[in-house]
Amino acid sequence: MTTVPVLDPELAARLKRTPDGLVCAVVQQYDTREVLMVAWMSDEALARTLTTREATYWSRSRQELWIKGATSGHTQAVHEVRLDCDGDTLLVLVDQQGAACHTGDRTCFDADVLLGADVAR
Repeated sequence: MTTVPVLDPELAARLKRTPDGLVCAVVQQYDTREVLMVAWMSDEALARTLTTREATYWSRSRQELWIKGATSGHTQAVHEVRLDCDGDTLLVLVDQQGAACHTGDRTCFDADVLLGADVAR
């Protein structure tokens, strides 16, 4: 029987969750700081991530936990997790293997540049 990790009560008390009990997680490549994706974590997802160092998130569409790469092989080995000053956003620093985006792109932020040095105003 597998033991389900439990989030430390002191950490849990610091989290400011959405009405559905989730905390936003911004995911970056640990060495380059490239922003890879944004996902959501429940208390259990965060506890599993902190315990196993495997990036685990809550799928809002499927209403279930998912370990990044469990089916695709595009895994995220977690190097560090930080909580922001307001307690409502996590920064997850990972070593991304393969694509981070479900579209197959390296990052979810490759497609649409809305403002940048090469975008006319």
